Amino acid sequence: MTFCPELEGWTEPPPVSPTEPEGAVPGPSALDTSPPLLRAEGLSVFFTGPSGEIQALENVSLTVTSGEFLCIVGPSGCGKSTLLRLLAGLLRPTHGSVWLNEEPLTRPRRQIGIVFQKANLMPWRTVRQNVALPLEIAGLDPEETRRRAEALIALVGLSGFEDAYPAELSGGMAQRVAIARALIHDPELLLLDEPFGSLDALTREQMALELLRIWQAQRKTVVMVTHSIPEAVFLGDRVLVMSARPGQIRAIIPVPLPRPRHGEILASETFGRLTQQVRQAIEPFSREGEPPPFSTAGEGRR
Repeated sequence: MTFCPELEGWTEPPPVSPTEPEGAVPGPSALDTSPPLLRAEGLSVFFTGPSGEIQALENVSLTVTSGEFLCIVGPSGCGKSTLLRLLAGLLRPTHGSVWLNEEPLTRPRRQIGIVFQKANLMPWRTVRQNVALPLEIAGLDPEETRRRAEALIALVGLSGFEDAYPAELSGGMAQRVAIARALIHDPELLLLDEPFGSLDALTREQMALELLRIWQAQRKTVVMVTHSIPEAVFLGDRVLVMSARPGQIRAIIPVPLPRPRHGEILASETFGRLTQQVRQAIEPFSREGEPPPFSTAGEGRR
């Protein structure tokens, strides 16, 4: 499997208007009238730096429905990670509000799990102990904690490594542990901040398949930041495209690919059209002098 946007057989898609749509982002189904799990309205963020005030986000509004997999892409430094921290309750917006289950989100909650680019495992704790840490802190029964930790270790494909230490794990294995740890308290919402950005290309591809398998098993609501357009299209129900700083929502690309998805879909004409459509949506907002966006797995400011 290769996340390669230059696929043979696809036809040129229609141009995407960079100003459509703006404002609130609809859910994956127009027939779904239930309240969104996650809602953000009018988010703007300003930071004060050595050279003065910097605006990271401007008037960002979105909704995410229960069970949806939403991917966020955009130029380096456009505020994707800032947006994710707002949705996690780790950062307060300068303007605007976030709601989880129609309740204001002003601090981190147990209903939210988050995985960062680095696994951030405690080196003196085993895989089992790292996964179990949130439940230990919460004071859950040790036997129940062990049972749930081992079930999640099996889910992420690490059975047999329960007693291994982080130094004995590959980068992909460490990220699986981080995902299991984020799921241990059964969150409603899983936030992923470029979780595979530090991995080599082959491991990244394998981890995307693993993440899709885990999501299909649990159907958590997922919001994922990624630099890879093909990865976003392969995983997501929708792809949210942000403009250069200050970050704004400039396009929403629905992904009508059937589920469950497998690696073979990457060679389809539809997949090729969708990746090109997302690319066309984002290129007008790339900064002058930057390399073409998403030509590789991508690193840099987020």
